[in-house]
Amino acid sequence: MKFPIYFDYNSTTPIDKRVLDVMLPYLSDKFGNASSNSHTFGREAAAAVEFARKQIADLINAKSDEIFFTSSTTESCNLAIKGIVESSTNKKIRIISSPIEHKSVLNVLTYLEKFGVEIYFLKTDEYGFVSPGEVKEAIDGNTVLVSVMTANNEIGTIQPIGEIGMICNEFNVPFFSDAAQAIGKIPMDMNTIPVDLMAFGAHKIYGPKGAGALYIRKGSKKIKLTGQIHGGMQEGGLRSGTLDVPAIAGFGKAAQICKENLAEEFSGQTLLRDRIINNLLHNCEDAGINGHPVKRLPNNINIYFKGIPSQMLINKFPEFAISSGSACSSETLEPSFVLRNIGRDLETANSSIRISIGRFTTGDEVSFLIKRLIEGIKELKNF
Repeated sequence: MKFPIYFDYNSTTPIDKRVLDVMLPYLSDKFGNASSNSHTFGREAAAAVEFARKQIADLINAKSDEIFFTSSTTESCNLAIKGIVESSTNKKIRIISSPIEHKSVLNVLTYLEKFGVEIYFLKTDEYGFVSPGEVKEAIDGNTVLVSVMTANNEIGTIQPIGEIGMICNEFNVPFFSDAAQAIGKIPMDMNTIPVDLMAFGAHKIYGPKGAGALYIRKGSKKIKLTGQIHGGMQEGGLRSGTLDVPAIAGFGKAAQICKENLAEEFSGQTLLRDRIINNLLHNCEDAGINGHPVKRLPNNINIYFKGIPSQMLINKFPEFAISSGSACSSETLEPSFVLRNIGRDLETANSSIRISIGRFTTGDEVSFLIKRLIEGIKELKNF
């Protein structure tokens, strides 16, 4: 085994070698600008972009012209939320969301509040679920958007986005979902999931950092977006800027690999996930799981060991790359706002760690993790 062993796949994933092989030519010989259609170099780059667009669309059973490229999931979230708000003609604007969204959504909502936008936060239960019934009750004549993530980045809980989308359709309100953690891990079919806008990125599915996408349902009269980056009118004028062809080509290949292996990876990672959870709960005193035990991402384990601060636990095991929560919040000393919002007390929130597995995680690595964690936790308990 190579150390440290990586158990932080919810933060980012390593680039699959097959993805890198697709990217490399566009970093050297095939260097054309996809907007330059007057010569072979540009047309070759444009063809690569459109091929990747189709590969990504195929992953979620969407149409190619429903996929718009950005630099990241964060930018896609900004484009979706701000784009809807800036296009609204309402005198009063309300957005409905959950308090455990990723910061790429929450910080946009905080920003919009400064301009008079009302933000209604749904309640979450002990597992992190929001209630579709509360969504229905919260929608009023001023509501221009409902924004609920598909799966939580810290605790792995998968939200009932199908039910929420149906309610939004009933009231003719656009539904946006941050699906950064869900794409490529669980089945996503835009023909059956009533989502109008969906954000995701390449680096969560073994592709490069710096490539994101926004799905925009074609033909929906509910959706009116104002572009957030102005310039050369790329991506239908919604996202101007020279396209990063190598990253987009890699994004497409990553999506293709995920589609081909989704069922196998889902079942394999679920088995490893449950093996970790069951062993730790059975052998460690005062341990418990954060998030739903079943309706969660196949690769996510968020577990607490009461009385042991998470940072102490992480420091004890330099042979593992594990985290205490979201990568975007890991530099702060504050307890996880996600765990606090689902009712965890301060001690439990500060005693929780996130372990996330992925495509390249082996059974031997999992066995070693389980053995070392059980040993180490018992040592810390007796310290």
